[in-house]
Amino acid sequence: MSALTNISGPALNGRRSAAKPAKTSTTLEIDEANQPAAAPTATAVETPAKAAPAIAAGSPAKTVAAPGAFRRIAANTMKFLGFSMLALAALVFLFLAIGPRILGYQTSTMLTGSMAPLINPGDVVVTVPTPLTDIKVGDIITYHIPVEDQRVETHRITEITTTADGGVAVQTKGDANNGIDPWLATLQGKTVDKQIATIPYVGNAIRALREPLVLNILMYGAPGILVIGMLASIWRRDPSKSTPEDAAQPQAASHD
Repeated sequence: MSALTNISGPALNGRRSAAKPAKTSTTLEIDEANQPAAAPTATAVETPAKAAPAIAAGSPAKTVAAPGAFRRIAANTMKFLGFSMLALAALVFLFLAIGPRILGYQTSTMLTGSMAPLINPGDVVVTVPTPLTDIKVGDIITYHIPVEDQRVETHRITEITTTADGGVAVQTKGDANNGIDPWLATLQGKTVDKQIATIPYVGNAIRALREPLVLNILMYGAPGILVIGMLASIWRRDPSKSTPEDAAQPQAASHD
């Protein structure tokens, strides 16, 4: 009996000890089954943390881009002003200097309102030399008056007469005047300047452009502004930044 007791005793103990690990493994399986449920929570917490640096990195980019945009606008404005002034100077030069020599027209600025409302003070009167035999009543001519300081006048012909020596004399009147001009003008030469066009308000600009100060600004200021604008456009370029095409080429090579 003692022998059986000794044998059965360890056997029972062995069965009990074997049962305990079974409970332990069951407990571990339950813990492992519960473990994946906590993983999504950790992932959900980490996702905003990864997005936060992207937002923080984007905000300084806007702050850095502001000075670059300001320099770009300033450079474009300087270039626009330079080109505009050069274009204006070129047009004025062509209109006043080259045009009359090539096309044969003349320009004069109306100083009074005697021909209003057709020609107002500050308007430019464009005339072409016309043979005396081709002028007629109603034409507007620019001529030197035969009295006072013999200033240049632009008035409308109201009457044409022939002088004793075969010349042509005209009676003129301003459209805005109540009566005819108090003189009879004998036209000299074979032609007279006849009005063909009127350019409103340009006369005042031309008179201003003929001032020495304005001429110097156009001649020296416009090229200077243009050069400054070109230099500013060069300075605002960042050589460290590559174009999208240049950035795409290394990426394509790495994929290969």
